[in-house]
Amino acid sequence: MDIYGEFVNWLDNILENNEMPDETKAFCFNLYEESVEDCVYSVQLVACNAFDENDSDWACEEVWSSEEDIFCIELSDETEKDWKAAQGLIVNWIKEYLESGKYSGILTAKPVAAGFVDGDLELVYKAE
Repeated sequence: MDIYGEFVNWLDNILENNEMPDETKAFCFNLYEESVEDCVYSVQLVACNAFDENDSDWACEEVWSSEEDIFCIELSDETEKDWKAAQGLIVNWIKEYLESGKYSGILTAKPVAAGFVDGDLELVYKAE
């Protein structure tokens, strides 16, 4: 299975087995740079009870988190040790999932963003 397929399986499992709180106003994929040998970057999904397109602090208002259930990305040709490239790759995976993922309707009901926890967020999807 390719790495995107593994990401889809991880996200399907989270969305199938967890009910998002009613007060959810947006979702954020938190990205982390890891220091462990077999995991270079990791992804965590959080639901937030705030959203402000002009102030990324909304992502700190978590009402639900996948906590330690993270998706780990190992260093490979596809994921070089470059945080911008890694964020671009993960944002593309999220966009693809939002278009055709099994549980994409849960996410597309709200705005969706992604970004490293110590950096700027990228708005990936804005619900109509």
